Amino acid sequence: MSHMPEEPEAFAEAVQTMLRRLRPELQIQLIGPSELLVDGRRLDLDNLYRLVNHDPGQGAEIVEQYLDHLFANESITAATMSLDLARPRIMPRIQPETIFQRLTRDLVAHVPFVNDTVILFVIDLPHMTVSVTTEQMVRWGVCAEDLEQIARENLDRYAPALNLQFVDSKEGGKAAILAQQDGYDAARLLMSDLHRDLAPKMGGDFLVAVPARDMFLALTPHPDPFVHRLHGRVVHDYRRLPYPITTRLFYVTRDGVAGTPAAA
Repeated sequence: MSHMPEEPEAFAEAVQTMLRRLRPELQIQLIGPSELLVDGRRLDLDNLYRLVNHDPGQGAEIVEQYLDHLFANESITAATMSLDLARPRIMPRIQPETIFQRLTRDLVAHVPFVNDTVILFVIDLPHMTVSVTTEQMVRWGVCAEDLEQIARENLDRYAPALNLQFVDSKEGGKAAILAQQDGYDAARLLMSDLHRDLAPKMGGDFLVAVPARDMFLALTPHPDPFVHRLHGRVVHDYRRLPYPITTRLFYVTRDGVAGTPAAA
């Protein structure tokens, strides 16, 4: 069999073609640079892409085996999973409101957030993550706010400490960067002890940028030249990284997370 494409979007298109051949009964749509919508469920292809990169000569075989295993087992498991089984696997994801240009709002469990974003919930399985649907929510007898509490508690247990890299700037500000690339970098904005843990190191309340799913940047709210310079980097990352979220900054205080005005 041939190699898989190296460019992520072309790779996703090739996976889409293979999955249609393997499972023609599924409704499959490419909705992002490495993301498929399969029968209404979002499928991230990052893990599969990394697997293929470790052995590109066997790329097509790896993809076919992966898809065959995945849709024979995990997607069915996620759709029928009880709340007791799903509870420890439910995690939060911050998404832009524009996600509902690709997904049907009424079918996806979510709660509103600040800065024109929403919090979606995923069931984190060993080889894939699938969005929690409103149908599952009704079947489980819970509301979106219940799911938010479960997801935040799971996030706190998943990431009890932030592995941050601190940088002092020549302008006088300070930044803290996190890039674990585990699918939950941006979601760490939702950690319950974020302000308590980070404020002493940032000199008080602070700003956070989450330009994309796999990026978390905390920064002091002053001086202005420092904030302006880093915001330029945020805009650049938003444009270049997969799974973009927002260029707007979040303001983190003891009372919670607030939005900031959109740039003119």
